[in-house]
Amino acid sequence: MDHLFTVDGRTATPISRTGLAAESLLERQHLQEWVIAHPQVLGESVLVITAEYDRWADTDGVPARDRLDVLGLDATGRLVVVELKRGTADRDVHLQAITYAALVSRFDLDTLTQAHRDFLSRRGQTLDIGACRQRLLDHVDGEWSPALLQRPRQVIIAADFPKQVTHSVVWLSEMGIDIDLVQVGLWRVEGHIVAGFTKVYPTPEVEEFTLTPTRVEGEAAAKKLQERSRSRNAVHVLVGASLLSDGTRLLMTPRHGVTEAIRAEIRAWVAQDTGRAAATWTNDTAKPLVWDADGASYSPTGLANHIFTSVTGRTADGIQGTTWWDVDTAHVPADVDPDAWATLAGADLTGLARQLSGTRKDWTGLHTLLSGVPAGRWTTYGDLAAAVGSHAVPIGQHLGTCGRCPNPWRVLTAAGKVSPGFQWPDPSRTDTAASLLIREGVRFDGDTADPDQRLRQDELRHLLDGGEPFEALSPS
Repeated sequence: MDHLFTVDGRTATPISRTGLAAESLLERQHLQEWVIAHPQVLGESVLVITAEYDRWADTDGVPARDRLDVLGLDATGRLVVVELKRGTADRDVHLQAITYAALVSRFDLDTLTQAHRDFLSRRGQTLDIGACRQRLLDHVDGEWSPALLQRPRQVIIAADFPKQVTHSVVWLSEMGIDIDLVQVGLWRVEGHIVAGFTKVYPTPEVEEFTLTPTRVEGEAAAKKLQERSRSRNAVHVLVGASLLSDGTRLLMTPRHGVTEAIRAEIRAWVAQDTGRAAATWTNDTAKPLVWDADGASYSPTGLANHIFTSVTGRTADGIQGTTWWDVDTAHVPADVDPDAWATLAGADLTGLARQLSGTRKDWTGLHTLLSGVPAGRWTTYGDLAAAVGSHAVPIGQHLGTCGRCPNPWRVLTAAGKVSPGFQWPDPSRTDTAASLLIREGVRFDGDTADPDQRLRQDELRHLLDGGEPFEALSPS
């Protein structure tokens, strides 16, 4: 907005332009607060998550000094990274914004929830962690998507932008990186200061006719790259989470990358040799599948491609092989709770990896929870898994091999029974887990523990959040 006037009939009087520095207005105390109070300047339906965020560290654990001005979340589920400058933007301001976008792209729902809770607390608003989490979920129009969090939108607000910035941002936008430039202007009007925010790039015309086709092309290329990398990533997640033990049986159902006609051809081909439809899992990140048909090892996508070529005679393109393989839940490993194993039914390797995304072999939280389950109470593998962000199967496998887990006998199946695979770390013990639980005060109806004495996942999360430990019950 280059010219602004007050109008009185035929008379138009120019309004003098000013600036934040000239009016002794500061970036953090003033401009930042305007944006927080009126997030509509960042786009439609933006919720401010936090401001002045600096709680990240590098790979060595050394805290980084970078401070993110404002972080928002729009209704589509994308993060909005905001960089503020009260004067003309620095020539490398877009690089700062990209750095922050890269940092926050690693955030998940739990990270954002904690950041939002801390932000509200600093501003005098008390909201528990569950309410903060729900506030974020409710703000997003549709299903929460971790994939969208990895593609933040960036907004740079400044009084002006040098050509180095505008030229770079135009090119970055054409490459599929969303960066908005918003100009903030100040005027003096009859003794008052008026502020205006104008989006100078991209304009609606540029966005519709220039950027959108380019972004579509870029997204198509990115989609193909994602399809080729997801299978590998899924295998790494599953191996890292120890979900499937060596020897787990897998069954094939052709899905991604083939038409229904080709699926019918594959089914007919499998009918000639049923071994073609089965494989055995090994915890090898490179080639985890041993195919029954030939005894050779493959990656999930490599085997899917091999099957496709064997049936059609053509080279496969873009198959995501982890969608082709499901756990055969009819074959339950000896050391796994059957109820927990049954929950794997109906999910392919990709779906299982999605459930476990972010899971690590750090059982500190699990040990904390186990030590907080008092005598006279019990919990389940599934409740523990939900509380620490894992799955019931690796929880059970860890309890069976750890030797240092507190109170492992207080963990039962979802039906309230001692797992058939339960065994004491000390093989010389002759008592049973059920007899010890009864001595501690747990009531049993046959072989099923009293459900009223169960600690459920919300109570376990209470312990993880630093809540008061539960009291032990006196044996009756």
